[in-house]
Amino acid sequence: MFLTLSSSILPLIPQKYPGKLRIIFRQQIQPWHPSSTLAHEAAAAILRLAPEKFYPYSQKLFEHQKEFFDVNVVKEARNETYKRLAKLAGEIEGVNQDEVYGLLEIGDEPGEDGGLNVGNKVTDDLKFLVKVNRLTGVHVTPTVLFNGVVENSISSSFTGQQWEEWLEKNIK
Repeated sequence: MFLTLSSSILPLIPQKYPGKLRIIFRQQIQPWHPSSTLAHEAAAAILRLAPEKFYPYSQKLFEHQKEFFDVNVVKEARNETYKRLAKLAGEIEGVNQDEVYGLLEIGDEPGEDGGLNVGNKVTDDLKFLVKVNRLTGVHVTPTVLFNGVVENSISSSFTGQQWEEWLEKNIK
């Protein structure tokens, strides 16, 4: 759905629906795909460092998603996966790979309070995303909300044409 939206619909909105439609893309972490959490953390790091690069980075993640599927990371240490995600981010002009990795890296020392689940520098960002999605009733991906209400008629297989028809019918 993201690739369809980014290629067909996002460019259409300013010309066809100026001031009438705003798209908010929220990440939905899928805990049954543990490695996807790492990709979401990388996207959260981009939001912190260069928010205007979030869409280009998301595009890259979707284009390279299979590289980060479970079977392709299962034998890799978490920080190694973070390094690959940061390297991918570094391919985007204006994004510093080392800064991205600096937000993602998990240290090997206990926290100041002695805690061993220290997380990384975007852990709280991820907690916020999970909380927002829970509060809005989002449990699966993709989920589309229209005026704050889940719109079940839109599916992940929607084509650009189907999106255009739906928008034409629903945006007044």
